[in-house]
Amino acid sequence: MATGHTDPRRRERILTAALDLIAEEGVAGVSHRKIAARAKVPLGSMTYHFTGIDDLLFQAFTGYADHVVALFEQHLGGATTPDRAREAVTDLIHILSEGPRRDLILVQELYTLAARHEPYRELCARWMRRSRTLLEQHFDAATARQLDALIEGLTLHRALDDAPPDRELTRGAVARVTAAP
Repeated sequence: MATGHTDPRRRERILTAALDLIAEEGVAGVSHRKIAARAKVPLGSMTYHFTGIDDLLFQAFTGYADHVVALFEQHLGGATTPDRAREAVTDLIHILSEGPRRDLILVQELYTLAARHEPYRELCARWMRRSRTLLEQHFDAATARQLDALIEGLTLHRALDDAPPDRELTRGAVARVTAAP
């Protein structure tokens, strides 16, 4: 029997395959067998790397949340002034809303799981705390919380709108939320 040592990227391929399948079929449509086939790994690899389907899904969504936080870091990390931070938030909203449909679906699937299952609710809470911490490097805590919600809401609305609002509307919304009282 081959182990993970002979294929160091096997676990990563499994997680990617799981997310791809979730985006195509929803969480309810995934199974060990489908994920293994998509990842082109033996079915036994699933239990070698994960304790079960719940563990696999949780780890896949954890990796996805880490990916989105990395986007926040990438965009907010270089902002050196409040105006640049506002523009970074505007960029982030447009990048997230114009990105692959897969990402939009994954976020919604994760939120659905979080609404039903405590571990996923905790995962989302950690994700939000991490996002807000990055926003708090540029804005006060209350503003960071509002911006985080604005990012989520505008991203979803832009992604689902037949005629998404332009950058100026986004920039204006960010400016309103971040304006001094």
